[in-house]
Amino acid sequence: MTMTFCAPCIFGLEGLCANEFRFLGLQNVRAENGRVLFDGDWSAMARANIRARYAERVQILLGEFRATTFSQLFDGVKSLPWSDYIGMSDAFPVKGSCLNSKLMSVPDCQKIIKKAVVQSLSERYMLSWFEETGAPRQIQFLIMNDRVSILLDTSGAGLHKRGYRAQANDAPIKETLAAAMAELSGVRPNHFVVDPMCGSGTILIEAALKALKIAPGLHRYFAAERWSCVPAGVFEEERARAEAMIDRDAPFRAEGYDIDEAALETARSNAEKAGVADHITFRKRDLRDFTPPEGYCTVITNPPYGERLLDLHAAEELYKVMGERFLPLSGKRYTVITPDDDFEKLFGRKADKRRKTYNGTLKCQIYLFRSYDPSPSKKP
Repeated sequence: MTMTFCAPCIFGLEGLCANEFRFLGLQNVRAENGRVLFDGDWSAMARANIRARYAERVQILLGEFRATTFSQLFDGVKSLPWSDYIGMSDAFPVKGSCLNSKLMSVPDCQKIIKKAVVQSLSERYMLSWFEETGAPRQIQFLIMNDRVSILLDTSGAGLHKRGYRAQANDAPIKETLAAAMAELSGVRPNHFVVDPMCGSGTILIEAALKALKIAPGLHRYFAAERWSCVPAGVFEEERARAEAMIDRDAPFRAEGYDIDEAALETARSNAEKAGVADHITFRKRDLRDFTPPEGYCTVITNPPYGERLLDLHAAEELYKVMGERFLPLSGKRYTVITPDDDFEKLFGRKADKRRKTYNGTLKCQIYLFRSYDPSPSKKP
């Protein structure tokens, strides 16, 4: 059974997500704004859930159609193959959102969609009432510019919830975004990564998971595991495949610094739960005392800023200190995420590359400073 799947992702990460899906062997991968689509069977669904680092969830895209009236919405939803996925006793709650469309009342759209699904299932199962005591099939809808997308969520909790971060600091970076920063920084199994403002350790943990080839969803549960329509053993087979790829002997190492001892304790606990504690050292140290380690290293950090933790003046002073401490030396790379458009001016150098994205609801940019080689270029 071939299905179309939709993987929402943070804006700006569509390319990374699409490339990862192609690497995973998924079929007909195509990136759109805020999401990546691919085709496949139930094994592809399980693989994407377990191994995707940058996607927010994996949904089955049941159908898309235009609707400007509730009648069109009802007919479009009713025509979809609901009985292929929902049994007689399964729960099927509905939630979604409406943007720039004639149908803008979310509660009314929820009621119409629910009614259409009930009627479709009633005709299939010859029932007038459904107890909905079984495993839930979360129906999600998006109505944008009068275009309706109807989806079934297979993930349950968002894929950024890897399972290791029971605790976090006041403003943690999302795991999917931290993983993307590690990818953009070119983290590999033999790298040395440093975060001088590590907080609860998310960036370093995601870098370690990537370097050691540990699938981010390996030790968590997914909603579709309880679906009767999913063949037995699908998730077990994909977990076994992911387990076989782990490289715990990789020479990757990382160090994280912070001025908050409580945050460091949380980081150590999170690294332990993620299974990467042997590769990361956490120490108490002020940014003003930071000096780049000798040899090759990659510095990746999410400094506190403006709306996040610091007032504007304190954030600007912090950027100046970063510019002084993040020296442009040979073999050093720096990656910083911030919403401040004046970051480069305050930091004192222009980034080699920038990528626009979001950290929560904040528009941000990821600034990448490549390795600096002081030797003069050689003429051919």
